[in-house]
Amino acid sequence: MTIAGQLHEAARPIWAACLTHPFVTGIGDGTLPVERFRYFLLQDYLYLFDYARVFALGVAKAREPALMRLFSANVDAILNGEMDIHRSYMARLGITEEQVLSVRPALDNLAYTSYMLSTAYAGGPAEITASILACSWSYAEIGQALARQPGAAEHPFYGTWIQGYASAEYAATNQGLIDLINRLGEGADLQRLEEIFVACSRYELGFWDMAWSMAP
Repeated sequence: MTIAGQLHEAARPIWAACLTHPFVTGIGDGTLPVERFRYFLLQDYLYLFDYARVFALGVAKAREPALMRLFSANVDAILNGEMDIHRSYMARLGITEEQVLSVRPALDNLAYTSYMLSTAYAGGPAEITASILACSWSYAEIGQALARQPGAAEHPFYGTWIQGYASAEYAATNQGLIDLINRLGEGADLQRLEEIFVACSRYELGFWDMAWSMAP
């Protein structure tokens, strides 16, 4: 089994809970109340800035030019790619970026991003990739699972979100991170990488709980 496969297996029960979470299933069947999605959208937009900062720390800590370029490309993919999904919904909901930036991050959001950033500051490229991959890979699996549901990707409101995370472009970016953890994990502390990956997977599940309850 690959290193990525070991990490995936360790987090399997948590990811199964994400796939069956009422927030996620509500996106899939179109029943999620828009006010809950709006809350999620604002919190996730704030989250992505810190997510990009974790990648940026990878640029700072990398010693190989190719690895620096890979981390840098992911910073760009977040700020000028993934966040476009959020901006399109913000436009539909009449939300400006200034309004988003005036929102306070929920405590669960702060806890998650603080954990990732502290992991990145304390660790190296392998630990940084493990912390990033839990988010990227789980969203790829959720997007693909929802896209397989008849009509879900064509939903007039939630279809755009599903299509974005089920897209070939997103899958390719995620596969690049899977390949990277398999390379960087060689010779690394696998127990530590698994600890990080599982913790971030737990934070992912907690993020769905936070969005569902619209926690302060």
